[in-house]
Amino acid sequence: MTSTLVRPLIRYGYVPFMLLGVNGAGIVLAASGAPKAWLIALLAVAVAVSFTAERLLPYQDSWNTSHGDLGRDTAHGFVNETLILASVAAVPALAALVPGAGIWPHDAPFVAQVLAAVLVADFGITLAHYASHRIGVLWRFHAVHHSVTRFYGLNGLMKHPLHQTIETTAGVTPLLLAGIPVPVAAALSLAVAVQLLLQHSNADYRVGPFKHVLALNEGHRFHHLKWAGVGDVNFGLFTLVWDHLLHTYSYDPARRFTSADLGMAAKPDYPAGYLAQLAEPFARHGACHFAADTTHPADRSPGGSAPFSVPGEPG
Repeated sequence: MTSTLVRPLIRYGYVPFMLLGVNGAGIVLAASGAPKAWLIALLAVAVAVSFTAERLLPYQDSWNTSHGDLGRDTAHGFVNETLILASVAAVPALAALVPGAGIWPHDAPFVAQVLAAVLVADFGITLAHYASHRIGVLWRFHAVHHSVTRFYGLNGLMKHPLHQTIETTAGVTPLLLAGIPVPVAAALSLAVAVQLLLQHSNADYRVGPFKHVLALNEGHRFHHLKWAGVGDVNFGLFTLVWDHLLHTYSYDPARRFTSADLGMAAKPDYPAGYLAQLAEPFARHGACHFAADTTHPADRSPGGSAPFSVPGEPG
């Protein structure tokens, strides 16, 4: 009986709870000037809810079991979330370096300011992500994120800290130039963390037609396909709007994913340890060489060719 009630609640209520409930509470706290510790506590709630949803309604049961990666992923998550929080703390100092008062709409409702920040950050981060699949030196660092062989909440922050910094810079710089207030930046940082949990979640939730617009797990799994070219799709963090415009959107409702589909086909032996992953981009064997097509035959486009890509880069 409990399962009969809980599973539909998670399937259709989990995403609204995270997107509207957690983010909404964060917006209220940030707008009221509450101590940043309350936002951190709210993030802890979001993480707990994420892990609970994954265990009660998993997409793949095996992805709820550590593949010897939980400690590494926790280290990535701690370091990268600390970087996000540090970037919020640095906003006043960085804003002081920007000439002029900026064009930020301070008189707009606070929620509208946060939504504007989300859209601007989404554009910058999406372009940085897109470039990271086409520029070898960027791919060196981004490859860490694509080495995963299971798809679950902590994957969102499983990134090389230098690549995390690149994406953050791309998303935040326009906002700094516009004069974003610290409370709006704080609410944005929470929204980013919540989005990463949702985007990489192992929970088998549903959002109906919104899956074609919001960058959630149903679409993002295609981004982690391990064959070069095939996974060069669905780059957006918050939305898939830019993917539709860039013609990089992809979705197949019949596709099911397992660990055999994830990782990097050309680099199946990518280092698994945290420190080894930090060092890999700087090693000679961490270099990437471009090739026209290393696509898995079953995933070729109808025309028989794959997008120009980096071998071993799953998209």
